This record gives sequence, C-alpha cells and structure tokens, in this order.
Amino acid sequence: DSDLSMRTLSTPSPALIFPPNSPGFQNGRGSSTSSSSVTGETVAMVHSPPPTRLTHPLIRLASKHQKEQANIDRLPDHSIIQIFSFLPTNQLCRCARVCRRWYNIAWDPRLWRTIRLTGETINVDRALKVLTRRLCQDTPNVCLMLETVIVSGCRRLTDRGLYTIAQCCPELRRLEVSGCYNISNEAVFDVVSLCPNLEHLDVSGCSKVTCISLTREASIKLSPLHGKQISIRYLDMTDCFVLEDEGLHTIAAHCTQLTHLYLRRCVRITDEGLRYLMIYCTSIKELSVSDCRFVSDFGMREVAKLESRLRYLSIAHCGRITDVGIRYIAKYCGKLRYLNARGCEGITDHGVEYLAKNCTKLKSLDIGKCPLVSDTGLEFLALNCFNLKRLSLKSCESITGQGLQIVAANCFDLQMLNVQDCDVSVDALRFVKRHCKRCIIEHTNPAFF
Repeated sequence: DSDLSMRTLSTPSPALIFPPNSPGFQNGRGSSTSSSSVTGETVAMVHSPPPTRLTHPLIRLASKHQKEQANIDRLPDHSIIQIFSFLPTNQLCRCARVCRRWYNIAWDPRLWRTIRLTGETINVDRALKVLTRRLCQDTPNVCLMLETVIVSGCRRLTDRGLYTIAQCCPELRRLEVSGCYNISNEAVFDVVSLCPNLEHLDVSGCSKVTCISLTREASIKLSPLHGKQISIRYLDMTDCFVLEDEGLHTIAAHCTQLTHLYLRRCVRITDEGLRYLMIYCTSIKELSVSDCRFVSDFGMREVAKLESRLRYLSIAHCGRITDVGIRYIAKYCGKLRYLNARGCEGITDHGVEYLAKNCTKLKSLDIGKCPLVSDTGLEFLALNCFNLKRLSLKSCESITGQGLQIVAANCFDLQMLNVQDCDVSVDALRFVKRHCKRCIIEHTNPAFF
C-alpha cells in the first residue's frame, strides 16, 4: 500500500452522531440521509475503519471469475480517487466501509470539499466537531480543503457548531445555514471574521440574526487600510424578521462587495435602509425586497442609483410601489432582465409602457395581481420587449385574449405564460400555442388542454 494507507485511523463510531434509533443509524450500520450526487459532499456519518478483509458471515466468497472482473484493487490510489469523486454522498460513505485501503482513500481531503448535513434530529454540533476533527488529521486544527458547509433545516445547530466551523475552516467560501433558528449574531460574526474568503452566506430563516459584521476583536486587529471589509458577495437574509434599517446599515458598511442580496419578508426594512444600502453597495446586480411592506417609490428612487448594474429586482407585494417607482427603475436601469412586481396594485398600463420602452432587454416579467394592467400594457410589451421569455399575468382581471394574441405574435421566444384566473378564451390560448411552440401555458380554463 501507499503512504495513504499508513495513516492513523481514529475516526469515532457513527453512534456518536446518530442515536441508535434514528433513521440515519439502522441495524448498527450507518446509512446516509442524503441522496445528492454533488461531488465531494458528506453526510453526518463517520465510520470506524473496517477490517482489512470482509469477514461478515453473510458475505459469500466470490468465484475466481468474479474476482477477476471486480479486481479494482489493482488500480492506483489516484485512479480510485477519481472514480470516487463521481459518487453520491451515501455511496462514498459506504465505500469507506469496504476495506482499510478504501477507507483511507474515501477520506482523502480532495473528496471532502463540501460538508452537507440535513435533518431536524441530527446532532449537528457533534457532527461538525467529529467531521472537522477527522479532516484535520493531516493538518492539525485546520481543514485547508474544506470550502463549503451546507447545514439546512438542522434545528439543533447552535453557536457552538458555527464556532467549530470558524475555528477549523479558514478557507471556507460558502456557508448555508438556512432554517437554523438557534444561531445568533455572535456566531455569524465569528465565521465572517475568521473565514476571510467567505463569499456566499445564506442565513435565511435564522430569526435571531439581525446583522452581519466583524467581531470586536477582529475590528481592532484590522489595519485602517483594510477598512474592516467582509468579502461576502452573496447574502440571503430571507425571513430574518428582526432585521431593521440600522442592521442593514451595518451590513452595507461592512459588505461593500455585495452583488446578490435577498431581503424577502424582512418586514421592518424601510426606504431609509435602502438608502444606506445604495451608499456603500454600488455593485449589486440582484436585489429582492419582496413582501417588505414599508418600501415605497422613494426606495425605488434609491435603488435606481444602481443604474445599468441592476439585472434582477423583486418588489413583489410591496403595496406602496406605484408607477412612479417603476418609472425610476425603467429610466435608470435600462439593462434590467428580471422584474417581479406581483401584487403591486398601484402599477398601471402607464408604468408598463415606460418599462417596456426603456428596458427592452427584459426577459422575465411578473405583473400578476395588478388589476390596473390591461391589454394596452401588453401591447407595449409586445412591441418593445421581443426577448421576453417568461410572463406572468396571474389574476390580472383586465387582461383578455386580444392582449395575449398580440404578445404571442411578437414574442416568439416566449417559454412560460401564466394566465391563471384570467378571463381568456380557448381560441386565444390556442393562438399562443401555435405561435410560441415552446411555451408552457399555466391556465385555469378546463376547455384548453
């Protein structure tokens, strides 16, 4: 065997992570809780090294012919690593139980760039501690290869687990802890302070998180030239209900490199928070403030300062946004590709007209539940936005089949059309189908199929 197989084997039993009666631990044997096929992922199961030979009484000895066909042991380690890199998580964990050599190869750091833990019952803090300890075996206390940690929906994750990540994963680039509502600001501060390469952070559904910033100790150590900046580019704070304008101000001041920001259902955010955001974060390409009921046309005036950099904007169910806000966006953000304005009942045909004439490269538009938008607005869209691929008109009471026919006759690349709860005839739907052959039509007309 190579030097790889001579490592000390000291991995704990999976029973330390899974309770014996849990779904992930059956009949005394670990089984994966994830079926993802992403290369390099892992679940919360760490097995003890198997014996050199399989001695289970139920295992039958293979025939000589079978041995010749399955003699993978003749391959060098680097070839087996390449094969293992294509395996899904659960299969990689099972391979680690075949023999001592496979155990060592399966735990090669190159196969563990990502840790993915899911499930409400799993002891995530213990799992992260065990996994990082095993991955730090060759580089004490540091996981140099680990770049992604995804812990979604694990309600038992606490600040202790995030502190383990912060201490052991200096090369971390992506962290997703969506739905883990037991973590606090302090734990998040530790991660962003000790993982300087972190670019992707998802804390959606973490109701205790009110801010993203450096720890006080990190701020003191940084030189004034550094500017106390965080390298995060993607930040998802969906359903962080307690996020307020002051917290958004702090985020903007520290995360000036943001390009993707999602604040869905952050109901305390107002136009003032967006003003802070636009002062510091001038590179934002995608922004969502959907269901932020206090955001109004004044907020859209601030967002319009992004100008041609803005490509994606979601203002769904922001009832205070009217044609005035749409005019700001259309006038300055001419390269907008996606706009979700569903439920903005103050938008009329005049707003759609201004949008269509100024954002001619628009590819996706959702103006569902906008009762003041009629066939006139659709005509402006059809005559200006030829690249439109997705259009949602759900529950638009003023839309008729005539407007749909105008759209279909001009937007040949249309791929999705939602006209649920709209008063359109079967003939109009058939006209759309004839002219836009790749279009999927979502409707509520039982006569059309």
